[in-house]
Amino acid sequence: MPRLIPLKPREIEAILLEHGFVLNVSKSSHKQFFNPQSGAHTTVSYHSKEIPVGTLRSIVRQSQLPIDLFRK
Repeated sequence: MPRLIPLKPREIEAILLEHGFVLNVSKSSHKQFFNPQSGAHTTVSYHSKEIPVGTLRSIVRQSQLPIDLFRK
């Protein structure tokens, strides 16, 4: 099974939006997403660099989505 690799914020945002999340709050360099079906909240740091694996793992945990969605 492939390991998690760093993803760009736009890739993470696309995955979240595709799976029912909506943009809830956008302040400075962070975007908060909310899923009305599951009640899950997650925050994505929106910079030009890739999101590190540890931070990505936290986003996956907060989103309550399967980790396989975030693997390439």
